Amino acid sequence: MSVMVDHQLLQAEQLGMQTVGQVLTHVQRDNRLVVNLLIDGQEPDLDHLGIVKRKRLSDHTIFIETAEPRRVALDALREVEDQLYEGDRLTSAAVDMLQANQIENAMKKLSGCFSTWQHFQESVLKTAQLLRLNLETVTVEDRSLAEVVHDFRDQLKSVKQALEARDYVSLCDVLTYEMPQATERWRTALETMREIIL
Repeated sequence: MSVMVDHQLLQAEQLGMQTVGQVLTHVQRDNRLVVNLLIDGQEPDLDHLGIVKRKRLSDHTIFIETAEPRRVALDALREVEDQLYEGDRLTSAAVDMLQANQIENAMKKLSGCFSTWQHFQESVLKTAQLLRLNLETVTVEDRSLAEVVHDFRDQLKSVKQALEARDYVSLCDVLTYEMPQATERWRTALETMREIIL
């Protein structure tokens, strides 16, 4: 049996640990986030985490890498900010193509916008969850972060409705006037979250 945590041998047996789950609990008590887990050199099937946690240490070699949750959150927020800029770029390109009546090319750009928008929204929500932030109590300008999320979902619905109706004038208006305000609000939200983390 060998248990390594962040490249240091953990005396799991002397600490009374017998299962992978006990080691994971021990690591998390130190306010660490497990970012990599290998059992006998293989990544376990995390869809069956209960089975993984019950594995006996005596039968396996365990390798765990951890990170500090604040550092993970800051890195995630930095990535989200990059995604916002990419979303702005794709939105601007889609508007230009719509105005030039290049509908098919505009739709390709919008497809990239949607996946970018959804990804950064999910990233912000997961980061808030990681930090145990209550979206109702985090204030962004004069609104809660929960309201910012709700407003953004409404704007995505407006984009979708315009697409379904093939109303490209309304679509251009939403993309030109509403989405830049929404992404600016997201930037403010990211800055607020950064301040909370630090």
